[in-house]
Amino acid sequence: MSRSKRTQSILQFGLFCGILLFVNILANIFYTHFDLTEEKRFTLTDPTRELLRGLNDQVYVQILLDGEFPAGFKRLQTATKEMLDDFRSETGYLDYRFEDPSAGSLEEVNGRRKALAEIGIQPVNLRVADQGETTQKLIYPFAIFRFGSRQVVVKLLENESATLSPEEVINNSVTLLEYKFANAIKKIQAPARPVILFTKGHGELDETRVADLDRSLRAFYDTDRISLDSVIQVKPEDCALMIIAKPTQTFSEKDKFKIDQYVMNGGRILWLVDRLSASLDSMQLTSRFVPSDYPLNIEDMLFKYGARIQPDLILDLECSKIKLVVGQVGNSPQFAPFPWYYHPAVLPASNHPIVKNLDRVDLRFCSSIDTIRTKTPVKKTAVLTTSRYSRLQFSPIDLNFEILKYQPDPEKFDKGKQTVGLLLEGIFPSAYENRVSGEMQAGLEQLGLSFKNASVPTRMLVISDGDVAANHIRNAEEKQWLPLGYNHMDGATYANKDLLLNAVEYLIDPTGVIEARTKEVKLRLLDTVRAREEGNFWKGINVGLPLFLLAILGWTFNWRRKRKYAR
Repeated sequence: MSRSKRTQSILQFGLFCGILLFVNILANIFYTHFDLTEEKRFTLTDPTRELLRGLNDQVYVQILLDGEFPAGFKRLQTATKEMLDDFRSETGYLDYRFEDPSAGSLEEVNGRRKALAEIGIQPVNLRVADQGETTQKLIYPFAIFRFGSRQVVVKLLENESATLSPEEVINNSVTLLEYKFANAIKKIQAPARPVILFTKGHGELDETRVADLDRSLRAFYDTDRISLDSVIQVKPEDCALMIIAKPTQTFSEKDKFKIDQYVMNGGRILWLVDRLSASLDSMQLTSRFVPSDYPLNIEDMLFKYGARIQPDLILDLECSKIKLVVGQVGNSPQFAPFPWYYHPAVLPASNHPIVKNLDRVDLRFCSSIDTIRTKTPVKKTAVLTTSRYSRLQFSPIDLNFEILKYQPDPEKFDKGKQTVGLLLEGIFPSAYENRVSGEMQAGLEQLGLSFKNASVPTRMLVISDGDVAANHIRNAEEKQWLPLGYNHMDGATYANKDLLLNAVEYLIDPTGVIEARTKEVKLRLLDTVRAREEGNFWKGINVGLPLFLLAILGWTFNWRRKRKYAR
């Protein structure tokens, strides 16, 4: 009987170990979890799931974020691994590995850093405080996605901002992980690259002024410039998006008609339009300037589509700075920074995917945009607005630097938030409805074209500042420029490039993975004042309560044991 019980016990123990091993194997094969968070931070969006389930070849991800980090970066590291595990739960065609670029010998580290610099990956200098000592460490918060011979570099850490705390920067970085990863996979496996055309022939920004934006777009799109008077028609299948960047000359009726019919057939347009000819360059010689209207001749088109750019300039207390000469030392002029209210530093407050979690955008001499009722259903969304400390100056305006001699009166900046970026979506009426003559109709038929007086569902974005897409030129002869969004006056980097790249992606594919940008991970910070006041109490609870419960459990166990054997 003793041998039988011993054999039975061994069998039960072996069966338990086998079941445990089997459960572990299943757990490694099938990854799942229950998302009990309020904002569903661990649940992938439907477009991301469809994208992952459509993979038919292996995607390899190299994350350069291995090693020991402070709590904030540790959270980013953990969140990156969890997000990739979520991706793997939807597809078997994804593998990843974490690497430490600073591991190995000095020669290996230098060679690795040189190779990373060649593909545009630059380290971040992290300061680490340990036992009263501060050390610096170069880290690489990047992931490299590889699909066949293609590769895409994803920056995991958002740019630091003066308006955001380090905790908020990390939180925004974690929030955008799904969008960044899904967007990288989507673009790296796309069989065809959409075509984006910049218009020319109307005084638009030249190639050097939009060089950084063009370079960023070329990573995933084919870009080119188009002269409207040299083509008969612009087809949406040949042009996924048309960008009209700061025109300064008149659009002919023929060019306007081609743009209109491009929209009627489903074309998408990014309008970057200045209403008034205001610029700092115009004020350099006389320190004052009276801007005039640009003779664009497109106001009637935008009016018909549901937007009107007013002939005014917006002043905002939340603005970027310019440098002015305040004195002379020898032959060297002395400069000092001044807030320039005509350059609003716009902080997007909308939850729209184009601007959600976006840092400030640097605008220059922008105008307010009004919405107009349209004949057809057009949804109008203000994606960019100035702060509530704004005021308006209507044309004619005497621009000068006298305003900087006095402290601004906040009571005069009382016009509230002004729309400077308007998204239009829906069915647009043609700007040439009831304006096409019989002769013009016959000419269209000879060319095999047909006139449409209402569009198929499409979308466009209107921003009342053409310079939002312009990078600063460092050396015009050698065609050297600074990154888009970098303000050489105050040395700050704004989110102009991110805004335009998000806008391009949304206009081309609004139902895609950009939906993941709308996810929100709430940052629940510790109440430091309350923690300081109640710290000892909660420390006592955490230490004493387990010991108290353990004592109660031990006393109950002994009491029941004595009572049992006393019988």
